[in-house]
Amino acid sequence: MAKELRGGYTTGACVAAGVKAAALFMQGSSNDGIEITALDGTRLTIPIKNIEAAGDGIRVEVVKDAGDDPDITNGVSIFTTLILDKALADIEYIAGDGVGRVTKEGLAVPPGEPAINPGPRQLIRQSLLEAFGYVPGCRVRIDVPGGQELAKKTLNPVLGVQGGISIIGTTGVLRPMSEEAFKDSLVPQIRVALAAGYRTQIFVPGKIGSRIATEWGLPDGAMVQTSNFIGHMLEAAVDNGLDRVLLFGHIGKLVKVAAGVFYTHNRVGDGRLEALAAYSGAAGMPAEGIRQILDAVTTEEALPVIEKYKLQSVYDTLAARASLRAERFTFGELKVGTVLVTLKGQLLGMDETGRKIGEDLGWNIKL
Repeated sequence: MAKELRGGYTTGACVAAGVKAAALFMQGSSNDGIEITALDGTRLTIPIKNIEAAGDGIRVEVVKDAGDDPDITNGVSIFTTLILDKALADIEYIAGDGVGRVTKEGLAVPPGEPAINPGPRQLIRQSLLEAFGYVPGCRVRIDVPGGQELAKKTLNPVLGVQGGISIIGTTGVLRPMSEEAFKDSLVPQIRVALAAGYRTQIFVPGKIGSRIATEWGLPDGAMVQTSNFIGHMLEAAVDNGLDRVLLFGHIGKLVKVAAGVFYTHNRVGDGRLEALAAYSGAAGMPAEGIRQILDAVTTEEALPVIEKYKLQSVYDTLAARASLRAERFTFGELKVGTVLVTLKGQLLGMDETGRKIGEDLGWNIKL
C-alpha cells in the first residue's frame, strides 16, 4: 500500500498566521499555535516559533512546513511584522529581506509591488478581520532570510521577480506537489512574455535549448521553459492567444513530439530512437543502419549513423513533422515551427516555419 503523503501549508498561510498572531498579541493574547481558515475552507493550525515587539510593530516567526511536498522553502523561517497606522486606509505591503518585487507585466501582481500573490493577500485580510473584527490601516512587512538564494532555484528570475522569493499559495493549504500543480506553475511565463510584446514565443524544454537559443541571439524575453509538459504549454499558448510558437531544443526531446508524444518524460513517453530509426528508414537507410540506431543508448550516439549514410535531411523532416503534430494537437489554432540541435549547439534541422520565426526574432546564425 502506498504511503499517504502529509500535507502542509504555504508561505502565504505562514504570513497570514503571523499577522493574526501579531494582531492577537496586540490585544494581550499570546498563542503557540494560530488557527486560520484557508481559502478552500480548510482549518489550519500553524505553530508560532517566536513573537516579539519590533519598533512600532509586532514581529512573528513561523517556520514553513511543506509536509511531504518537495518545496524549497520547507523549514525556512518566515518573519512577518505587523505595524498599525491610522494614517493608512488599507494594508500596505513591504517586501523585506529575501522577498521579491515584481518588475514585469503579466503576473497577478503589478510591477513595482512586492511579490505577494492575491491568495496570500486575501488570507492576510481575512486574518486581520478574524483578529480585530475589521481590517485596520496597517503595514505588513515580510522577511525571508536566505530568500534571494532560494529564488535562484525557482522561475522567479524568468518571470521578472527580483530580490527574493514570492509569497504564494492559492488557498493556503499545501498538498504534496501534483503533476497538475507543476504544469500550472509554468504557464505564467507565457503571460509575462506576452505582456512584454511577444505574441511569438520560443518554447524550450530545458536548459540545453535555452542556452543555445540565447547563444543564437534569440530574445530571452520570448523564451518559455516547458519542462516535459510540451502539450500542456501548447494548449496554454492557445488559451493565451499566441500567434506562433518556436519549439527549440535538443533532438532527444523534440523527436518525441515528431512521434506525437507531448508529455516527454522518459518514463512516460520515450520512443526517441524508434522515431529516429523509422524516419531514417523511410529516407532510405538500410536495415543495418536502422539496427545501429535502435541499439544506441542516446540520440547523440545515433547521430553518427545518420551521418555515415548521408541522410542528414531526415532532421528537417523530423522538425517539420514535430511542427505538424503540434499544430494538429492544438487543432490548427497555433502556428508552430521547430528547430533541432545537438548538445553542443550544432543545428541539425528545422522546418520553414521555424526558419521564418527565427529570422523574425533576429537570430544571428548563418544558414
